[in-house]
Amino acid sequence: MFKKSVLLFFSCALSVMLCAQVKQKGAATEPVRLIRGPYLQVASSTGILIRWRTDVSARSKVRYGISPSKLDQAAEDLTLLTEHRVQLKGLKPATRYYYSIGGLKDTLQGNQDNYFTTLPEPGKVGHYRIAALGDCGDNSINQRRVKEQVLKYTGDKDLTAWILLGDNAYSDGTDSEFQSKFFNIYKDDLLKKYPLFPTPGNHDYHDTDLTEKHAQETHETAYYQNFSMPVNGESGGVPSHTQAFYSFDIGNIHFLSLDSYGKEDRTYRLYDTLGPQVQWIKKDLAANKNKGWVVAFWHHPPYTMGSHNSDQEEELVKIRENFIRIMEREGVDLVLNGHSHDYERSRMMKGHYGPANTFDAKKHNLSTSSGKNDGSPDSAPYQKDPAYNQGTVYVVSGSAGKLGGKQSTYPHNAMYFSDAEHGGASVLEVEGNRLELKWVCADGEIRDQFTIIKKVAGAHVPK
Repeated sequence: MFKKSVLLFFSCALSVMLCAQVKQKGAATEPVRLIRGPYLQVASSTGILIRWRTDVSARSKVRYGISPSKLDQAAEDLTLLTEHRVQLKGLKPATRYYYSIGGLKDTLQGNQDNYFTTLPEPGKVGHYRIAALGDCGDNSINQRRVKEQVLKYTGDKDLTAWILLGDNAYSDGTDSEFQSKFFNIYKDDLLKKYPLFPTPGNHDYHDTDLTEKHAQETHETAYYQNFSMPVNGESGGVPSHTQAFYSFDIGNIHFLSLDSYGKEDRTYRLYDTLGPQVQWIKKDLAANKNKGWVVAFWHHPPYTMGSHNSDQEEELVKIRENFIRIMEREGVDLVLNGHSHDYERSRMMKGHYGPANTFDAKKHNLSTSSGKNDGSPDSAPYQKDPAYNQGTVYVVSGSAGKLGGKQSTYPHNAMYFSDAEHGGASVLEVEGNRLELKWVCADGEIRDQFTIIKKVAGAHVPK
């Protein structure tokens, strides 16, 4: 009887173990779930990086082609990962490709809405459209409406790319906040179709486990884990060898994405003109003097009286006093910032490095025009002579998510147009020697716009 009981006990135990093993094996074959992406990074005229995240480790494969019904090319990574990065190379410039993502034998996503267009060849003149979203990631109604209106404005004319102006996931830039307030909001349209070039803000440097100082010095934040940047000059420009700042080309436009809050070598900020970032900026601008247009973007604005005060906050004061003159000396055409949760825009200007009350329109504005080019009085386009190449337009566009707040001294004296009541994003359109920016608001209205024209030999620019 005792032997039978022991035998029965071991038989039951063996059955339980076998059932557990079968269950474990079954779990391993359950479908992999897509929880983030796909999204497009490190774009160039001949390549692109496609990223996505899965719930469990899996191998990575991208199938792609010029027809949605014929994805006849593929790139893969056999490493088991949850963070998937697949680089496509040898692509044709300015060409639409359709794609799918998944594992070696399965597809997680892929239909006629999964497509991207490679960037044009560097220096090539064309019609390019770039959206700039500042302070966007707060999971608000305003964030969704701004996105919807940008897409409505572009219509069937795709964006060439989009850029972020910092503070991309509120309030602390954690991975979960990036998921719920950034990736989930833009996943069905902007992220999977258009190349993204980000820049960090101060909220992207918050560290809820350690300290903000640690994040500034090490760059160990979710922002740097979630985005890939062209640090080796893959997209044009001088290699920076750091994700904190970099440059890229879209046709005849040269862009610089800069870091106004992190530290290089654990010490230097953007306003420290002897630091590694500024030294790289000087080299990059010198190497790209012959590009048609130069646009620089970073988070902290030199001129604002919105939710932040550029006369009082250290980063803003020092950027204006120490750094802006480098931008102007090198002929940067347009500076885009966020940080203040409003929209503010200057005329074509130069040489104002002091507080707002020292701004002298006769001295610092290079044009009395609004630049709107809409037929209203004194609205002719701003014009720049490439031989002289002086004057910059400064835009604060920080209301693509967060909205509101202004100083008692609002608006800033240097700003021709200011609006802290409406959310919006800036859409930049460049065609040849003509650059236009329109501020597309959450209600669909375009409340500000301006045009810059660069003179070419024999061309007449209206005054």
